[in-house]
This record gives sequence, C-alpha cells and structure tokens, in this order.
Amino acid sequence: MGSKLQLTAPFVTEHASLPPYVHWFRQSSPYINAHRDKTFVIMLEGEALDDAHFTHLVHDLALLQSFGVRLVLVHGARPQIDRVLTHLNLQSRFEQGVRITDDPALAAVKAAVGIVKADIESRLSLGLPDSPMHGARIRVVSGNFVMAKPRGVIDGIDYQHTGEVRRIEHQAIRELLQQRHIVLLSPTGYSPAGDVFNLTAEDVALHTATALRADKLILLSAEQGLNGSNGELLREITCRQLEQCLPALDEHCQQLSRTAIRAVRQGVPRAHIISHSVDGALLQELFTREGGGTMISREPYDQLRPARTDDVAGILNLLQPLEQDGTLVKRSRELLENELQRFFVIERDGLITACAALHPYSDDDAELACVAVHPDYRGGQRGQRLLQQVADEARRRGFQRLFVLTTRTAHWFIEQGFVAGDVGALPAARQQLYNFQRNSKVFFYAL
Repeated sequence: MGSKLQLTAPFVTEHASLPPYVHWFRQSSPYINAHRDKTFVIMLEGEALDDAHFTHLVHDLALLQSFGVRLVLVHGARPQIDRVLTHLNLQSRFEQGVRITDDPALAAVKAAVGIVKADIESRLSLGLPDSPMHGARIRVVSGNFVMAKPRGVIDGIDYQHTGEVRRIEHQAIRELLQQRHIVLLSPTGYSPAGDVFNLTAEDVALHTATALRADKLILLSAEQGLNGSNGELLREITCRQLEQCLPALDEHCQQLSRTAIRAVRQGVPRAHIISHSVDGALLQELFTREGGGTMISREPYDQLRPARTDDVAGILNLLQPLEQDGTLVKRSRELLENELQRFFVIERDGLITACAALHPYSDDDAELACVAVHPDYRGGQRGQRLLQQVADEARRRGFQRLFVLTTRTAHWFIEQGFVAGDVGALPAARQQLYNFQRNSKVFFYAL
C-alpha cells in the first residue's frame, strides 16, 4: 500500500510540474523493493477471463514478475464449465455452493479447464511491439502439482468426481519459481490412481499459499473488497474482526473471507480481496498505502510503538506542516532527538502516520504534547489510540493527570474527555515556559 507524505513536503511542492508517474514511482519504490523475491499466490475467478479488463490485468501480472515477484496463478472456471454444459444441454446440481460432478460434468470440466488454461497461457505469451508485454518473455508452467482426493458422501449426498486438495507438490513449484517461471494451477487435481477431480479454485489457492508459505494470498473476484455495516469499503481488517462480520456478508463474500482467514491463520502473513473488474486495482493494492481492496491480517496493520532513532525524520515530516501553520510549537531536530524517548508513533509500512509525546513535569502531572496525525490518515481513530497509549503509560508511571496546551484543536480534546482549566493550574515548571503570545488553551485529563 505508496505514501502520499511527499506530496505535502516542500521538496515536492518545488517540483509540482513533474509528471504524475514520477511521483508514483517515487512513492511506490519502497513496495517494489519490499515485494522483490516474494511469493504471491493469486486466484483468478473464472469470471475474470470474461471481464473487459482482463488483458490489462495480465499486463499488471507481467509487471509484477518484472519487479521480481514470484507468481503462482490459480484460475477458476465455473462460468466456462456452465457454458460447456449448456452447449451439451446438461445441468449441474449444486450443494452448499459446490458442484456435484458426475461423469458428463467431469467431461465438461476437463474441456472448460483446458480452454481457460490455454487462454491464460496465450495472454501471458503476448509480446507484440508497442504493447505492455513487449520483451516480457514470460514462461508459464503448469502440471500435475495438485494431488486430490474425493469429497465423498456428505449428509447422504455423493459428490462423485468433486474432490478436495490432498497435497500440493510445493517443492517442485518452488524450483520453478526460482527459475523465474510463472506457475499456473487449474481447479483440478489428480489421485495416485490416476483419477481426475473437480476442485474449487479457493481450495487450490488456499493449500498452495500455505504449502509454499507464500507472502500473500490475493483473491481476485468481482467484489472490490469487503464492505462494512455502513457500506464503506473495509481497507483492512483482522481475522477476528472479519469473523464477527461474516453473518452480514453474502454467500460469495463469506466464501472468500473464510479462505482468507484460513490462509492467515495457517501462516500466510496477509490475504487480499480485490476486484478484477476495477482496472489497476491489483497495482493499487500492492503499491499504494491506501490500497485498492480489503487486506486481511492476523494483527492490526498499523503498529503503535515507542519511537526509535530512525523515526526522527518521519516525525519531523509529520510535525513540520503543523508547526508552519502555528498548531504546534517548532522543534529543532536536535531537540526532537533529545526527547525521542518520550514519543510514541504509529507506523504503516515505514510511514509515520501519527505521533504523541509524554513529558513529565511533576510527581503528579505530565503533558501530552506533539499530537499529530498525517492528513491522509485522519478519521481512523489513530489520535484516540495514541491518547490511550500515553494515558496508560502515564498511569503506569504513577501520574495523576495529563494536561495539554492547544491553540486550534480544543474541540477534539474536549471530545476525548479533557476539561478546560487555566494557566495557574499547571505545574510551576510548565507555567514558567508558558508562551502568553500564543495564548494556548489549557485542558486537563484525570487519570
């Protein structure tokens, strides 16, 4: 997910005439470096191949490989199978969203999967001049990497040739990825007896990601991502939070969500649900901080922690705009370095998005200072999280109350439970430093 921080910094302001793609590359370069030599398992629903943007999506996959990402593609084929069955005047029966694959249906599965696989391979082989694929020379490898077993009889229903993943030949796939091949897996698997089973793409993608210990599982579907109760896109969510949201989701989103949760719980650091219908959504999700879909992780994406020495530049970039407009008192780099042990920060992919400091002034009183949230990340409860962290630290150290001085954000502190006071109620040491010219308002918070 690239930073917008530089857009507010003086350096970029002086070069505002630069083309947008220059800014994009500068902002995305940390992600390009971070994703190099990482393994991504990307699931494409069968509907993706019918989408008007599928050719652009293939171009984006080629770009990922050129950046050094190791790609395993898992494709679905449900609409293609349905079309073959319709052509044969046949219908499939579904139970709990799973196709019951009888003999005629298995023949349709083989035909449809073959067509889809050939289509994807041909798209990835394009190399015409004046096209994004020119010079790519992508090598796509597929094979019998998925071992399967029959789904069997469940609640009296015989699923026949419908199966489940038994094992992924992960070592063979790793060797191909090391040789810079793209590995293409279909929703079919094989048994030691030579039987062919119809599988779900979600099942193949999940087992592949966990077997390879992939860095990401990316689920490309018609959904832009997951929406919250207010209808807004959930940019990020933990497994526990997502489990609580499951009853409110439709059947398809529930299936995607459960796949993502299982992957993360089984060791994949992050799973993503992104739309194949939104042109560029994959690149936006991987190379910008705001993302283009929903990211699922075990722990919250933002890290709240004590500041470190290498955070000084990020804190200064965060504070400078507020110092320039008079919201905060200007601090030199030297002063900040001396006071760094008093700061807490929230970090997101290397960007300091919020900070606050705790300054002791007496046995009972401490000041909450330098509360700042990056303008692109306001409205996400970061200020409240920092306040809670500082208050907890103050209690742990035995302080009885916090105080804050502010010129422009009084309403926010009142909303958080601060009570207005006067300068005379401040600790003596802080009264001596009070700047009457700034005429800051004083608020107190009982611990």
